[in-house]
Amino acid sequence: MTETPAARHHLEQQAGSLTTGTHIVLPDGGRTAEVHQVELERDDFGAPALVLASLTGGGTLRIAVGTTVTVVDENPDAVTQLPRAARPATGSGQKAGQDAGQEQPRQLREEAAPAAAAPAVVVPPLPPAPPALSGPSEEDLALIPAPQGTPESVVEAAAEAHPDAMGVLLLSDRLAKGVNFKSGSCLKDLSDLAHELFITLKDADGALAVADLLNVLPFDGNPGRWSSVEASLALSSYICRQNGQPERAEVYEKLIRTPENQETDPFKARMAAKVRQRSLNEPNLYDKEIFRSIDNSNHDAEREWRLLRLESLLFLRAHGGSETIGMVELERRISNELEAVRA
Repeated sequence: MTETPAARHHLEQQAGSLTTGTHIVLPDGGRTAEVHQVELERDDFGAPALVLASLTGGGTLRIAVGTTVTVVDENPDAVTQLPRAARPATGSGQKAGQDAGQEQPRQLREEAAPAAAAPAVVVPPLPPAPPALSGPSEEDLALIPAPQGTPESVVEAAAEAHPDAMGVLLLSDRLAKGVNFKSGSCLKDLSDLAHELFITLKDADGALAVADLLNVLPFDGNPGRWSSVEASLALSSYICRQNGQPERAEVYEKLIRTPENQETDPFKARMAAKVRQRSLNEPNLYDKEIFRSIDNSNHDAEREWRLLRLESLLFLRAHGGSETIGMVELERRISNELEAVRA
């Protein structure tokens, strides 16, 4: 950390736009430090809340995203306009001051030049955001077959194919009243039906037919509704990979990344990419819950927790794995979970 040089100019900006290499004025107002790394913490609603600015000399500043901070302007050509009271007098007043032996110093006269002569202060741009992933094209979407009839008829066909499957019958009875794609509970039932068909009954074709009702829905910004579509896309990607349909699987994998293409602000996109990568590297695989169920000999609870673990693994698989779990390990774990929940 260094003392703030008096000759350097300062700018004010929001903490959310801080970048690596910026020299920020510390809270004591008398020293500056270089920002070594910037991380963003979000609140429980997913909104940016806190900036963690790690400093080169050690230590971390915790700053609310909307807080205005002072940074050092690194533009050597910038000129700060003096306050009106500090400007030299003109006309007879200036002559009287000189006659009285109060001649303005040369440096002060030069700095008090008209403001129009001072170049504009240029704020350096933010670093570029990670490249946005391109969504599927019309040709890609053509690989997803159109539904055979209405959504209700697709559900009815799945139920007729498995008349003795109680899980399918319960879900199909709820959906027979009408499939409402604006209802979060309806989307959840469709996703659960697709998973039930594939995981329990090993009906890959029936699962894909139901899942494709969800897979073509656009991302509407609602995380609750999108979670059902996300689970359906991850399941569809895995089924197609297993069935030797890599091109169709890639379409589902592009669609599951749709929310990653929505953010246009470079800073927010960069921070969201870091948060997303962290969640992929540290997925919730429900280990404690599964072990607790095993210890209590509660097989029903164990199966439910394993189903949630399987969803997490399929989600990772659709993203190509992570920095901590590779594809080979993912395939092994998914096979183990399928075997466990089907037993």
